[in-house]
Amino acid sequence: MWYNASTLARLGLGSAGKVSPMITSAYVRTMAAYNAEMNRRLYAAAQRLSDAERRAPRGAFWTSIHGTLAHLLWGDCMWMSRFDNWPRPATPIRQSAQFIADFAALCAARNKADDDISRWAQRIDDAWLSEDLLWFSGSAQREVRASKRLLVTHFFNHQTHHRGQAHALLTAAGQDTGDTDLFLVIPTMIA
Repeated sequence: MWYNASTLARLGLGSAGKVSPMITSAYVRTMAAYNAEMNRRLYAAAQRLSDAERRAPRGAFWTSIHGTLAHLLWGDCMWMSRFDNWPRPATPIRQSAQFIADFAALCAARNKADDDISRWAQRIDDAWLSEDLLWFSGSAQREVRASKRLLVTHFFNHQTHHRGQAHALLTAAGQDTGDTDLFLVIPTMIA
């Protein structure tokens, strides 16, 4: 099948059919901004609950709202230890729901992490994204090599996945976070 130039461009293909990367530095910056804003909304909703309500078992994979938010921050810190030399969390993944027990400390750590992720995103360029990353995966129990473009996609997808879980738990607890759609949350960054 043959496509015209505008169709190829829309599909992310060059005029000669060469694939253009979908994961670019602009994508990284957009997703970092979305991540930070959605975390602000989730944490604001969680702060309207009592500590007991945040810690109540709700049938979620990480048990509670607090546990889900703690695991999400743990995951961000683990990936950023690989991407940007952050300190690696000492807490094992199976205990990541208890990564930070105090909610005020969790809020402060989340805000700092989001600021640091945004600063990291500003430094990312296509050369960095074009490289592979080699690391030892504790969950896979082996050395892994993968494209940084793929891993950055996983990083942001992991955030969105667990924020969706937290959003569902917060909604069930009667809390509203407002819009969650990327194009409504970050409208100025969408061309």
